[in-house]
Amino acid sequence: MLAIVCPGQGSQTPGFLAPWLDVPGAADHLSELSRLTGRDLVRHGTVSDEDTIKDTAVAQPLIVAAGLVAARALFGGAPVPAGSVLAGHSVGEITASALAGALTEGDAMAFVRERANAMAEAAAATPTGMAAVLGGDPAEVLSAIESAGLTAANNNGGGQIVAAGTNEDIAAFAAAPPAKARVIPLKVAGAFHTAHMAPAVGALEALVPSLRPAEPGPVLLSNYDGAPVATGAANVASLVAQVSRPVRWDLCMERLAALGVTGLLELPPAGTLTGLAKRGLRGVATLALKSPDDLDAARAFVAEHTASPAGEETS
Repeated sequence: MLAIVCPGQGSQTPGFLAPWLDVPGAADHLSELSRLTGRDLVRHGTVSDEDTIKDTAVAQPLIVAAGLVAARALFGGAPVPAGSVLAGHSVGEITASALAGALTEGDAMAFVRERANAMAEAAAATPTGMAAVLGGDPAEVLSAIESAGLTAANNNGGGQIVAAGTNEDIAAFAAAPPAKARVIPLKVAGAFHTAHMAPAVGALEALVPSLRPAEPGPVLLSNYDGAPVATGAANVASLVAQVSRPVRWDLCMERLAALGVTGLLELPPAGTLTGLAKRGLRGVATLALKSPDDLDAARAFVAEHTASPAGEETS
């Protein structure tokens, strides 16, 4: 069974989309996604510097667009293979929703545009940020995060928990990390998935009536509890609530294991989720689709992990 996963904010790097523009149709596709978001994603994906693409209002549409462009290049515009499982981390859940058919591509880009703008505005109200905590005893890490006045905004599994809160509290926490743990500041400009993002929820609720949600075709997992999303409306409600509540990627990985996933393919900007899977989903094959040079290997990987069991006929 194949899992297709979509990364979140902080995974982007300057110029990461440049090679993709040589893929036939990719430049036009990215230009159309730029139009839908009111952001020059072609420029931001090729020549914009690190500070520019760190801006929440730029980073989030850029990351969703990257996944959609790469998926079209990989599957030739066809739906993802039947029997696949889709999941996305944070903003990547919007990418996954579009690929699952739960949102149209246009609605996905409208949603990420409003999400990015609202979260950037919320982040500007108070200087906040996030930091990854690597290693340490998970219970001790969670206790230390709470004691520092921070929120465990992402529980990523694989020995990684992300703390979020004011920059002052983050700095103090990093200066006195939990035992046997390292604290690494992330390239994000806000305390996402915490109460600091509550103002963004209202902006997204106002957008919901204009969306045309549909029931997901493939299994689509929720960041909230790792469970499959049952309806299009439930998916949109979860996406709205997600901005101010923690991401439980650890539970998503547990669900992937329970479903019997054998291969995990990460869409661009790839690397973060395959890294977590190597530690949290031992025995599951992984492939990070980072550039068009990986497309042939990715197609072979997809074929391998969507093949019917021996002796079962397909039609």
